[in-house]
Amino acid sequence: MQIYPDRESKVPKYSYPSIFSDQIKALEKDEIIKRLNASRNIYKDDPFRPNFHYVNPENTLNDPNGLCFWKGYWHLFYQAYPPEDTRQHWGHAYSKDLVHWEDLPYAIYPNPEEACFSGATYVEDNKVIAIYHGTKVGNMIAISNDDLLLNWEKINDNRPVIDIQSEDGSKLPYRVFDPCIWKKDNYYYSLSGGTLPHLSSGRRRRANFLFKSEDLINWEYLHPFIEGDNFTKIGDDGACPYFWPLEDRYILYFFSHMSGGQALLGDYDKDRDKFIVTSHHEFNFGAAHPGGVHAPSATPSKNGKNIVIFNMNHSKNTYGWDQLMTLPREIGIAGKDAINRDVLTIKPAGEIESLRKNHISLKNIEILPNQEKVFEKIRGNSIEIKLDLQVSDASMFEIRVLRSENSEEFTRISFYKNRGFRDWDKYDGWDLKKRLEASYSIISLDTSYSSQDKEVISRPPEVAPFYLSEKENLKLTIFVDKSVVEVFINERQCIASRLYPTRKDSVGVSVISQGSSSKILSLDAYEMENIYKK
Repeated sequence: MQIYPDRESKVPKYSYPSIFSDQIKALEKDEIIKRLNASRNIYKDDPFRPNFHYVNPENTLNDPNGLCFWKGYWHLFYQAYPPEDTRQHWGHAYSKDLVHWEDLPYAIYPNPEEACFSGATYVEDNKVIAIYHGTKVGNMIAISNDDLLLNWEKINDNRPVIDIQSEDGSKLPYRVFDPCIWKKDNYYYSLSGGTLPHLSSGRRRRANFLFKSEDLINWEYLHPFIEGDNFTKIGDDGACPYFWPLEDRYILYFFSHMSGGQALLGDYDKDRDKFIVTSHHEFNFGAAHPGGVHAPSATPSKNGKNIVIFNMNHSKNTYGWDQLMTLPREIGIAGKDAINRDVLTIKPAGEIESLRKNHISLKNIEILPNQEKVFEKIRGNSIEIKLDLQVSDASMFEIRVLRSENSEEFTRISFYKNRGFRDWDKYDGWDLKKRLEASYSIISLDTSYSSQDKEVISRPPEVAPFYLSEKENLKLTIFVDKSVVEVFINERQCIASRLYPTRKDSVGVSVISQGSSSKILSLDAYEMENIYKK
């Protein structure tokens, strides 16, 4: 039996009651919670710290982990770095509505592992199972069943359930990191992230390795899980996998350390225990660093849909904290026909409307060609904008947010109708009009002019495709929150990026219609409440 060194955490660890009412009373006196609250107060005036995106209370964070719904509350775990022991622990927060988050004490502590890396949860009737990568030892499992998931116990005598290396030192046919878990019939299944260096060049490709168990302790390795992946890049890996049913399909979310957050959509061959991939979706359009979307955490939701949340990388040192979470997103399937069964829907999840205040509504505004229109009444760095637009024949429509008075700083969201790649399944003729009608539109998020700060590491524009039919209006939902912008497009695409305006007047909003006029049918703007003010 392998002997591990003592790696006990220096972070204080307490036991808590099991019942919700008793837990709330205990947390009111809890020293860790007092410390977390005090830490949040230190950062309350930070100009880049968000108002309504989740960011951890102390130090920085990394991957979200184990998102789940248990006894009436959503639970978010994440890689946290406590100040007295900066090895990764699992941080913890909970929410009733996926919008207002309350911090909880650290959930899972290292030992025998060196650090608690990424993993997932599986919710059963009587318990929640957390499986995660314990560095230097292998994949670990911890279980909790109290109302707020405050008390976690590691199984298998506090040892890994899937070792990182063989007992005799021989080479394993799989890699062990960042596992997920689900159940089929009476068996648990787990994927471990990895790569498969099967090309003649020796360069790696994304892979995920499948394991099976009856008791959560003894796991049998089966095989690489995925067939038909013609979408991911050479050099991608399959980190942070989450495999869930999605309406009548299945989806595998994952993170590539080379190219960022992604998903594979397809069908689960349960007889062979293979995932047959039919399409691919990206959540960032460029590398994850700097300022891009990072790792996912996903869980099933109502109506067969999924809830997924990502962390986002920084592109400037904010001295004490860096990363933050995206807004939770609801993922679904666009339709059942041959094309739309491979298209995702994506929209903000939770009760985001509960944060809105000071509503401004504008209707039927003609945007003249080649003239920037500034909305004097719409200003702020913590706002939501909903836009319903007829773009007509404009070659480009652009909305600028976080705009300074003379445009020394601004962040631009640009739309190019039918300027993307042609979709041959929609193609019906060779003339220009029909080619354009069969082509994807392009939405871009450009932070090139967002900051004059020389310390900000520049990020190329996010450029995302989505199909807009001829009879369809462009509908944008834009969230601006200090150092992050997220844009949801017709509930079928989303782009996001970090940014760091330096000017106090970088709070304006304007639009431009290039070449021809466009018409704003409706524009609704809201200030957003700070979720951290009690």
